[in-house]
Amino acid sequence: MSQSSKTALQLRSTITSKGVLELNLVDVDIPEPGPDEVLVRVEASPINPSDLGLLFGAADMSTAKASGSSDYPVITAQVPEALMPGMAARLDQSMPVGNEGAGQVIKAGESNEAQALMGRIVAVLGGAMYAQYRCLKARDCLLLPEGTTAAEGASCFVNPLTALGMVETMKLEGHTALVHTAAGSNLGQMLNKICIKDGVQLVNIVRKEAQEELLRDLGATYVCNSSSDSFMQDLIAALTETNATLAFDATGGGKLAGQILTAMEVAANANAKEYSRYGSTVHKQVYIYGGLDRSPTQFNRNFGMAWGVGGWLLPPFLQRIGMEATQKLRLRVAAEIKTTFSSTYTHESSLADILRLDSVAAYGKMATGEKYLVTPNS
Repeated sequence: MSQSSKTALQLRSTITSKGVLELNLVDVDIPEPGPDEVLVRVEASPINPSDLGLLFGAADMSTAKASGSSDYPVITAQVPEALMPGMAARLDQSMPVGNEGAGQVIKAGESNEAQALMGRIVAVLGGAMYAQYRCLKARDCLLLPEGTTAAEGASCFVNPLTALGMVETMKLEGHTALVHTAAGSNLGQMLNKICIKDGVQLVNIVRKEAQEELLRDLGATYVCNSSSDSFMQDLIAALTETNATLAFDATGGGKLAGQILTAMEVAANANAKEYSRYGSTVHKQVYIYGGLDRSPTQFNRNFGMAWGVGGWLLPPFLQRIGMEATQKLRLRVAAEIKTTFSSTYTHESSLADILRLDSVAAYGKMATGEKYLVTPNS
């Protein structure tokens, strides 16, 4: 808690109508939980790429400047004028940040569901998690198994449910194997564990030899290095063997999505029974779910006419499958939190620490293998 026992710190992001991003810490009242609510002392919350969109908005972080005090630091940065129209809906609003996290329930409402969580470690996908305390509905909390720490459960939702969602999307849309880019990430490692356990063939695309070795050590069969001279040949060979026709691309920009579709087309034609002047009739789909590469997405349309490129986000997917199916996925995550869905972190930072210029520059890179954990009460 901050200056009094009735308030606590919360991180806020504001983009002003003058085109300035401001990140700061504010004192907010600690709420009393209602009958079906619990108060969680937030002990761990990851910085995911999906958090950076709200945290930074369209600001040019190369212009970032630091001010304020050590306890209440402030970061400001300029938003390019050309990008301001896209920020119109959030101008001059002080917005809390942080999609997910975990901590101990320290107060509970009178309902049986809330009381059952008293004193337990829970994971939460509730927004505003870069804060010392968070009040939520008991039903929105995922009870973690005894002996699980908040750090172990902090990344219970975004990465695990995204990885599971990819496999479920594959099944729903009639594909039989997957392709995943930026595959050396925490999410990529989870996806490999899921696919190995569930018998799903997965083609991994990475950029570095160390990431290639990491995935092979996990048991991955197909790992293609996009920086290798033989990348396209390796990718075509893997797709020919697996018949993978669905890809999830975390990079977004550049040529990679187009290269995947091209390789899928070559692989499909290699298995074709007869020639078609319009290309393969096998539908090839790439879903872009991230933006690690901010450059334009480029295609050389040499992959026939049976293809699609679209966006994929976790919340719409969960709405699509419904509450019952979502709960089954959540329970699987809780049961396998120390195995399939374990996360590793390279840095732990307090709320004040993540508002240092060097920290902003580091986690803002979204580098594969670099994962920040916010510890709001440290």
